[in-house]
Amino acid sequence: MFRNVSARRKGAAFVATAAAAVLLMTGCSASGSGSSGGSGSGSASDTLVAYTGQAGDYQINFNPYSPSTIGGPGEIFEPLFYYNQLQSGDPKPLLGTEFSWNEDGTVLSVTLRDGVKWSDGEDFTADDVAFSLNLLKENPAINAIGFDGEVAVVDPTHVTITFPAPAFVNGPSILGRTWIVPEHLWKDIDPATDVVAEPVGTGPFVLGEFKAQAFRYDANPTYWDGEPELKHVRYVALSGNQAGADALAAGSIDWQTGPVPDMANVEKNYPGYKAVTVHMNQVALFTCSNAELGCEGPQTDPAVRQALYYAMDRDQINSLAFQDTAAEVSPGFALPERDEAILSDSLPEKTAPMSADVDKATQILEAAGYAKGSDGIYAKDGVRLAMSVRVVTGWTDYITAVDLLAQQAKAVGIEITALQSSWNEWTEVRGLGEYQLLIDSVTQGPAADPYYMYNEFFSTANTGPVGQSVNPGFARFSDPEVDAALAALRTSNPTDVESRKPHYDLIQQKIAANLPYIPVLTGGTTSEYNAAKFSGWPTEEDLYAVPAVWSRPDSSQVFASLTPTGK
Repeated sequence: MFRNVSARRKGAAFVATAAAAVLLMTGCSASGSGSSGGSGSGSASDTLVAYTGQAGDYQINFNPYSPSTIGGPGEIFEPLFYYNQLQSGDPKPLLGTEFSWNEDGTVLSVTLRDGVKWSDGEDFTADDVAFSLNLLKENPAINAIGFDGEVAVVDPTHVTITFPAPAFVNGPSILGRTWIVPEHLWKDIDPATDVVAEPVGTGPFVLGEFKAQAFRYDANPTYWDGEPELKHVRYVALSGNQAGADALAAGSIDWQTGPVPDMANVEKNYPGYKAVTVHMNQVALFTCSNAELGCEGPQTDPAVRQALYYAMDRDQINSLAFQDTAAEVSPGFALPERDEAILSDSLPEKTAPMSADVDKATQILEAAGYAKGSDGIYAKDGVRLAMSVRVVTGWTDYITAVDLLAQQAKAVGIEITALQSSWNEWTEVRGLGEYQLLIDSVTQGPAADPYYMYNEFFSTANTGPVGQSVNPGFARFSDPEVDAALAALRTSNPTDVESRKPHYDLIQQKIAANLPYIPVLTGGTTSEYNAAKFSGWPTEEDLYAVPAVWSRPDSSQVFASLTPTGK
């Protein structure tokens, strides 16, 4: 299953402070405020059951800025606008209704929706927007975009944001990925570490019942755009991909994003269900790559990472692990089709080889001083090329991919061992950098421009030493030239493709040379959904949102668009 890092593969578990707990008790009650009451989730016909791949108990946290959040962005906490990563064009107004830039991109003016209420009945105003934006500046741990604007409240429905330099590229992140939170409840909260158990938002849903095995959203009766026709969304925890496929076959879940047997024939095998596939996120072996930041192990050597890159038989992985739903991937991590105009001509190859090149892999290792031992495994300075790959228990597609990678790596003299763990443990070690290799996806940003992905995953600002939880610079990659190129892109106009291309060239060349994230394939994100029970789903003909259950805030757009059919 191709999952979204920014949505649900994030960081460590955190403990709430007493102050946060007291403040948030004034909000929506987890025992069912705004719900139909009781332990149920409404009638079967008006309740959508969703499975995100959660293979263990939920640990309550609806803090949209926490790496360990299990929900909230979009459904409860809204951004100002909704940007569709799959389509170009103007964003959809949400809490904001209009925005404009001055000519040089240093002042952003936003008009806010009037008459919006927080789910606890308090008024939403421009002060909440200013407070939420200032949270980014005051808390570097959540400021992945490097927001440095000065926010001014003009009146209750207007704010201006002034930047020290042109900031056109920050627009989609500020407008589409900054979760607006209520100042009256969040003024004493640490957004990077505190658990939110009682979320209060402006979104189409509120939190109903929470249990470790499942939690429920209920339609917000005071939502500014009208109470959704879908009355309840119930998220369930199962034991993994096989359990998800079994639940789909039994008709006990209505939406999941992940593999099922014979994915090409979902409509035949699962009557009433349909499927949709999009190519967007790049599956990769994440590496703790930077020894200077405390990473330990053979994977800190770029030669080892390059050898693994050429050891992969991607055709085999695509066929056996992903049912041929994936596509080619670039070593520079631009999307080969979407970003064709800026794909660097200086890459060793524009797309990663689909078959293994054992000779090239072994040449790289031997040129770097590695010698093969009697057991067939290379070693250097007495250290064998033996590494573990972290993978979540129950994620059968990724587990299969890792098993195949282990076989392929052995052919070039590298030993790989799969290390399965719970999602909670997996996210913790990922954030802290306490791993050697880990399988995950590099996700795209808020708009159809690779700048956002590069800035999040490859900027020094978004990483830190091992032992410090970071998000999303999990590979601990840091390069001053890449940082300088990102800074240049940040101040340029996104419409000026030619002036931006040299900076993209440099970034792609650096990434391909270092491979802190070793590209596997561009994931084919396939979702199966109950078309008989609900109408209004995204389809290949109308991709109004990314059709993945874990993609936020896209899932909120889907939920708000669905209509129960009564079946």
